[in-house]
Amino acid sequence: MWESESESATGREYGSGLLTSTKHSVKTEGFQQRGNSWYVSADTPSDLLVQIGDANFHLHKYPLLSRSGKLNRIIYDSRDPDLNKIVMDDLPGGPEAFELAAKFCYGIAIDLTAGNISGLRCAAEYLEMTEDLEEGNLIFKTEAFLSYVVLSSWRDSIVVLKSCEKLSPWAENLQIVRRCSESIAWKACANPKGIRWSYTGRAPKVASPKWNDMKDSSPSRNQQVPPDWWFEDVSILRIDHFVRVITAIKVKGMRFELIGAGIMHYAAKWLPGLMNDTAIPGDEGSNSSNSSSSSGGSWKGGLHMIVAGPRDDTSTLQAKDQRMIIESLISIIPPQKDSVSCSFLLRLLRMANMLKVAPALITELEKRVGMQFEQATLADLLIPNYNKNETVYDVDLVQRLLEHFLVQEQTESSSPSRQSLSDKHVSSNINAKTRVARIVDSYLTEVSRDRNLSLTKFQVLAEALPESARTSDDGLYRAIDSYLKAHPTLTEHERKRLCRVMDCQKLSIDACMHAAQNERLPLRVVVQVLFSEQVKISNALANNALKEGVESQYQPMIPNRKTLLEGTPQSFQEGWAAAKKDINTLKFELETVKTKYLELQNDMENLQKQFDKLLKQKHTSAWTNGWKKLSKLTKMTNVENHDISPQIPTTEEQNRKTTRRWRNSIS
Repeated sequence: MWESESESATGREYGSGLLTSTKHSVKTEGFQQRGNSWYVSADTPSDLLVQIGDANFHLHKYPLLSRSGKLNRIIYDSRDPDLNKIVMDDLPGGPEAFELAAKFCYGIAIDLTAGNISGLRCAAEYLEMTEDLEEGNLIFKTEAFLSYVVLSSWRDSIVVLKSCEKLSPWAENLQIVRRCSESIAWKACANPKGIRWSYTGRAPKVASPKWNDMKDSSPSRNQQVPPDWWFEDVSILRIDHFVRVITAIKVKGMRFELIGAGIMHYAAKWLPGLMNDTAIPGDEGSNSSNSSSSSGGSWKGGLHMIVAGPRDDTSTLQAKDQRMIIESLISIIPPQKDSVSCSFLLRLLRMANMLKVAPALITELEKRVGMQFEQATLADLLIPNYNKNETVYDVDLVQRLLEHFLVQEQTESSSPSRQSLSDKHVSSNINAKTRVARIVDSYLTEVSRDRNLSLTKFQVLAEALPESARTSDDGLYRAIDSYLKAHPTLTEHERKRLCRVMDCQKLSIDACMHAAQNERLPLRVVVQVLFSEQVKISNALANNALKEGVESQYQPMIPNRKTLLEGTPQSFQEGWAAAKKDINTLKFELETVKTKYLELQNDMENLQKQFDKLLKQKHTSAWTNGWKKLSKLTKMTNVENHDISPQIPTTEEQNRKTTRRWRNSIS
């Protein structure tokens, strides 16, 4: 990384890190510690006791009062010149910072480092060690060290920001957090070429070979610096400081996918259950072990808490901290699609549901998953349902994710920027829906084994996608068959309703063969499957014959069968023989089924005729019987008239007979 303070501060006023006061009236040889008490080695006895927590400092009034405005005011407000004890439990930095401040007041040289500068700066502000009391007082010198040494070094900025975790709100009010965050962001976004790199953040035993090479040798400008070089160092920060750094990095204009990768790295380190699928809030020690192994040395990431109480209290505090981390990470994920992986979002959503994160943030996270739902996997979608007396997996959650995906697809297809690339967008949109359909079918197959899954939920999730999303319904048939197997008490009406979501014409030949022998399916569905299978086979044979006819026009004829077999590989011949045998078997089975189907159809027609006949007899009435009798009488009258009329010949007929006789006589 960036060079440390020992390298960057060479030749500066504060390069040595040694700080002394120019004026001191009490001659001393140093401080001595006896247990929890500190004593000044001086000729004059101490006349002031400063108590900070469990630590007691036996000091002299004059060196402190001459440089600390707060101590001056405390003694002045007390109206007691003989006051010899002051309690300051709220001093930022604790006894360690006050020890350095007291040494500075006595003129003893102190060593300023990145580890103690933030606490000493806050303590100086608390003690009001300003320039009004003495030129070159502690506030001025600590501020100069921060500005000229710490902020120019990558490693020191990280260390100081890490040390500010115990100094809230003093470090925040003094702008230490903001300045360190901006310094880190600027260095993370800077061009790494020409920068002298030194190792920070990880112990050498766990460092990658590239980083070891950079550390051990002086890197040249041609060395390739990994883009994720800053991930490990930044991941040791507390979540609120990490958010500040990422926010500053966004302002600097870093690529969103690189920011997302840094967020995922941080989450993997601080949320061990995110990658292990065992997000148990009460798992003590899991965080610390994960962090110590990944950071090494003095860096200890993870949630380190020392809590005096039972295990349940520790579990509650860990769950609270993890909830805060998840909520913060959701708020800083870049809004661009593919900034983080869909798998990471779904795992984060699983932990968010388990830890009862704010509903608004969960909704936002669900929308993010919907933006890239086609990248999801079945294992990530199997999110447990944490509500009692419900299904094992959260089916409603997947339904919402699918709705967000469809809304996003609709929004993108209607946006003006997408219309210029309509052909490419349509193809990608169809591919995304096809992948989502396969994911949903696999999910339905998995959750269908749950006996608590209602038919309505199954049907709504299966019908959520448009028909064009599925090129084949084999996966959906597999899910339906699994649901029927796990719910044997379904009525015939419910089975038909379940199978209505499937299109039999989109089933493959293997699925059709399985469905034809499936006793769990309704009879009507089996008939539809057989019919569609017959149509498919007929079309396939017709296309094959047409293709062979077309190829025969352009390809030279093979002399005989023997030459054809010699030019064909043995494996292909065996495969073709097996395929031909299967085709013949299928033809025979289809003919048998077709015959049975025709017999059933004839029986159905006979039964229909008998039913119609019985129905007509049942609906006859006296009125219709009367009309039938009238029609019979009318027919009888017509017949009698027809019988009488031939006996009375007409004049025309007589003339014909006369003419005939005359003609006969002439002949």
